[in-house]
Amino acid sequence: MKKNKAIVIILCILMLLVGVTYIDFFGLDAAGTGSASDISLGLDLAGGVSITYQVVGDEAPSATDMSDTIAKLQKRVLNYSTEAIVYQEGLDRINIEIPGVNDANAILKELGRPGALYFVAQTDSEGNQNYAWTGNQYVMYKEIDELLADGSILVQGTDVADARAATQKDSQMGNVDYVVDLTMTDEGKVKFAEATRNAYTKGETLGIYYDGGIVSAPSVKAILSDGKAQISGQGSFEEAENLASTIRIGGLKLELEELHSKVVGAQLGVDAINTSLKAGAIGLGIVMVFMIVVYLLPGFVSAIALLCYTALVVLLLNGFDMTLTLSGIAGIILSIGMAVDANVIIFARIREELATGKTVRNAIKIGFDKALSAIVDGNITTLIAAVVLLALGPGSVKGFAQTLALGIVLSMFTALVVSRYLLYALYAIGLKSEKLYGIGREHKALNFLSKKGIFFGISVALIAAGFIVMGVNKASTGDALNYSLEFKGGTATTVTFNEAYNLERATAEVVPSIEKIVNGAVQVQTVQDSNEVIFKTSTLNVEEREALNEMFMAEFGIEEERIISETISSTISDEMKSDTVIAVTVAIIFMLIYIRIRFKDIRFGVSSIVALLHDVLVVLAFYAVAKVTVSNTFVACMLTIVGYSINATIVIFDRIRENMETMSSKDDLKDIVNISITQTMSRSIFTSLTTFIMVAVLYVLGVTSIRDFALPLMVGIICGTYSSICLAGSMWYLLRTRIQPKAKKN
Repeated sequence: MKKNKAIVIILCILMLLVGVTYIDFFGLDAAGTGSASDISLGLDLAGGVSITYQVVGDEAPSATDMSDTIAKLQKRVLNYSTEAIVYQEGLDRINIEIPGVNDANAILKELGRPGALYFVAQTDSEGNQNYAWTGNQYVMYKEIDELLADGSILVQGTDVADARAATQKDSQMGNVDYVVDLTMTDEGKVKFAEATRNAYTKGETLGIYYDGGIVSAPSVKAILSDGKAQISGQGSFEEAENLASTIRIGGLKLELEELHSKVVGAQLGVDAINTSLKAGAIGLGIVMVFMIVVYLLPGFVSAIALLCYTALVVLLLNGFDMTLTLSGIAGIILSIGMAVDANVIIFARIREELATGKTVRNAIKIGFDKALSAIVDGNITTLIAAVVLLALGPGSVKGFAQTLALGIVLSMFTALVVSRYLLYALYAIGLKSEKLYGIGREHKALNFLSKKGIFFGISVALIAAGFIVMGVNKASTGDALNYSLEFKGGTATTVTFNEAYNLERATAEVVPSIEKIVNGAVQVQTVQDSNEVIFKTSTLNVEEREALNEMFMAEFGIEEERIISETISSTISDEMKSDTVIAVTVAIIFMLIYIRIRFKDIRFGVSSIVALLHDVLVVLAFYAVAKVTVSNTFVACMLTIVGYSINATIVIFDRIRENMETMSSKDDLKDIVNISITQTMSRSIFTSLTTFIMVAVLYVLGVTSIRDFALPLMVGIICGTYSSICLAGSMWYLLRTRIQPKAKKN
């Protein structure tokens, strides 16, 4: 590379960094569009709209119908945010909380009134009109009860599995047509075939009745027996989406009506954001200094790459319109530490090549080339997990998967592009001395395999202890772990004070008095433009509710009628739990397949998954022993450990694969494993240390909920390092020597 070109590259990278950082701070215009302050925030950070629906009817709905309705609503509100939540209040109410918005009327208008959707035949069995087009609107001639009785309604909203807006081109004119694609349930497929047969035979339309009137009456051009249909002729994509949304929301078993809506404040104060950002800045600074001290000039390059990575993450969070929660902030801060990994792998390789007598230029080239497979395999394995979680996971997991995928792609870009070109450019302008890069020293191979019995014993003991403690907890408290409101549900007490309370004041003045009566954490939400404050606690019995009411009356002068308590369900439903388990299971299977293809040995994949499960079980044991609160950040914590663990293990296995190419006999296998682990140990320790630093600063400076996330994560980082170094290689060695592949038949 010529000197002039090198200067241009350095200037371009610095301009990229300055430009993106400017946008992060100030945005693209005077309104701050595209800046960090413009990022969509979750309920915990920014608050949002809270809507309460009441089930229509005198009879109390069944638990099954309520659960089914909540599950379907949960999927529909994901259109607004992956962090939107739906939960039950009392026996016949459903609450929907959508972050990042403050116009309840607009949400209600778009969401509609769930229930009461029917597909109505144009005429009844005697040829009488059920509805007709008058020139400007449809007019219904019969009531729904009458239509149900005379058989004019064969299909209802509950028979629709899905409805989606789409576009397609006219095959003759090439014009764009906006349509709605319908998919029926298995039971609805049979009903829909009969309904379309009747309409097609008569040459009639099939009206879609919702909320008191016909919203669409498409003509039926064929008998549709496969459970799929398409409604064409919509004026715009928005019109098609509105019709699709109406059909989807009408597919609920229960009919709901709005009871009330309000704009709620953030569950956590501004301090939560400020302390997290401060922790991120301090942690980033410490990591950059560490990299420069250890790796000299390449460390300086990694510091620039890290700044680029951080700036791009903030920019693209806005670009992809991701909703950011407090755990999301923690995840991003964590990913900064993990982004160091690729640079550490590269720089360690460069030092190894310099130690063999290579020139600095050749060492840089060979270092990047040899590090590529480990970086690609480790990151793609984790990216596969992120894609599967994004496709199959519930809302909160999708949000985590988005952030994870973004971090993986950007870390690879900054390491393989920004670091590479910047390092070559600095070399080209004259920074060529070996002293600036450091020369690796060959270390005597440590005999890890000789201690495998001890390592396995320690791991089994830790995991067994965890299960024992969980059993004791279950017997004494009824729960194996310290579950939060998100998992168990609880009681929401809405208090109308005599004056307005902000979050900080309510937390400081009211929460201590509540904690004297109630065990466990207290979540606080304020209501915009009112004196209402909502306190969410564990489920209260009659005595606790009475004690709480007396406390509010005595200490704050609140009249009893202005204190309303309702039992609320968990915001993490059984369906969300099962969806998460399914998504993680599928992700593990796909990771196994990828490792099998890349390493041509399924035993590498099996060993990786065993190490991964080990880390999860040990951290689970820590949750049980330390009684750390299991909240909605629990899933994100465990998934982060999964990604971290698999990445660290893949790096060691990549070196084993490389060293096996020089193995002269079977007797060398044990030495190959020990040498490979020793050669990658600096990477394992340094990456873990930088990641640990980021999380430790977060723990020291963060609010309580962040500490509940950071503490087990620090345990997971230590555990992931231990399993990668001490367990994964030993497990593979045992499988390799005791399970031989079947000989191919001639």
